[in-house]
Amino acid sequence: MIELTQQDLIERFDKPIFHKISETADELGLECYAVGGYVRDLFLERPSQDIDVVVVGSGIAMAEALGQKLGKKAHVSVFRNFGTAQVKCGSLEVEFVGARRESYSHDSRKPIVEDGTLEDDQNRRDFTINALAVCLNRARYGELVDPFDGLADMKEKTIRTPLDPDITFSDDPLRMMRCVRFATQLNFYIDDETFEALMRNKERIRIISRERIAEELNKILLAPVPSKGFVELDRCGLLELIFPELVALQGVETIQGRGHKDNFYHTLEVVDNIARMTDNLWLRWAALLHDIGKPRTKRWEPRVGWTFHNHNYVGEKMVPDLFRRMKLPMNEKMKYVQKLVGLHMRPIVIADDVVTDSAVRRLLFEAGDDIDDLMTLCEADITSKNQVRKQQFLDNFKLVRQKLKDLEERDRIRNFQPPVTGEEIMRVFDLPPCREVGSLKSSIKDAILDGVIPNEHDAAYAFMLKKAAKMGLTPKKEC
Repeated sequence: MIELTQQDLIERFDKPIFHKISETADELGLECYAVGGYVRDLFLERPSQDIDVVVVGSGIAMAEALGQKLGKKAHVSVFRNFGTAQVKCGSLEVEFVGARRESYSHDSRKPIVEDGTLEDDQNRRDFTINALAVCLNRARYGELVDPFDGLADMKEKTIRTPLDPDITFSDDPLRMMRCVRFATQLNFYIDDETFEALMRNKERIRIISRERIAEELNKILLAPVPSKGFVELDRCGLLELIFPELVALQGVETIQGRGHKDNFYHTLEVVDNIARMTDNLWLRWAALLHDIGKPRTKRWEPRVGWTFHNHNYVGEKMVPDLFRRMKLPMNEKMKYVQKLVGLHMRPIVIADDVVTDSAVRRLLFEAGDDIDDLMTLCEADITSKNQVRKQQFLDNFKLVRQKLKDLEERDRIRNFQPPVTGEEIMRVFDLPPCREVGSLKSSIKDAILDGVIPNEHDAAYAFMLKKAAKMGLTPKKEC
């Protein structure tokens, strides 16, 4: 965090859009303030394009007047039901709202809204660091209004509510998710009183839509160290309510002196590893869900100890239901996560054994264009504290990556379709769609993946004829 004087703030707000807002507010005789995240991020030196402006009066009237002043280069959108308006000018978006006070009923996070003062508006803010306001009127331009010591909380890296946290969270339970999200994104500490209120009010999260919860989870996953958010969600009891499958990964069971690792903390370590490698949200989701099938597959086998056989396939089947319940997209993004969860053990098995061309070809065929992301996930999954074993895996993964590159250049396996199609097989042998056609097509694919024949039409056609003869099939004479 940096120290900013009023003169510093005047310089930070020395932009044409803010001067136009100032002129418009003074012409209308309205108090006008930049508030919230944009102001907070100036002190934290974080980039921010979203500008929120509170007007003591009509935010809509202010936005419409500003739009007229800016002319054709601005676009004004009015949302009368919410009493807000947006002005887009180039890459900037400015949201205008009238200062208001709010009251809530117990079964809804939709408030009863009344006109209010700046103080009323700051009182309704979720956290002290988001309640900062900078005046944009010419007479007080750049003056900071900080009634709850938000600056002090930023210095202390603390998330705290402006008013009683029980009221803040009970009124709008989504603020509990936002509390954890901000602590994660900013690497801040949640104030003790605020955290205790999270625990007391956790059941209120049930009135929040899954879409809004998923939105906050996505932001936590995209943070530099996502594990911080999931640990905090677990500590306050929210995780059990919104994501019980993840909580089920917790714990270590020991029989005859033999235990297994805590798969919850292993998963969070994998997610943090992935976060250091990529900003791909859906690859981070794959990391979060890669072992989600382990609780359902955990078995004690006296000869070998704890096993989780086929947990990747069980997890793969769980992904669609999880996405559906959490209102995550049921499209190619879900299928991508599902594929990586299902395949995440394959490179590890290959790397732990002799790296054969056949095994690598099959991996490349099944992973297709997602092979690089799969390898990144598998490298992140190596969390062994045995450094020799960890390095052995990583070295073998380098070998697998090189083989993938060499085989792709030579055999063109990625996303390949067998060079002899099912239609051609039916035409050659005068067959309807049947088991024999599928068997021949599968045999050709296996022969290519096993390196028996090259990925070429003539070689595949010749192989097909030999295989068909063994099955008692003969081609039509004209073929």
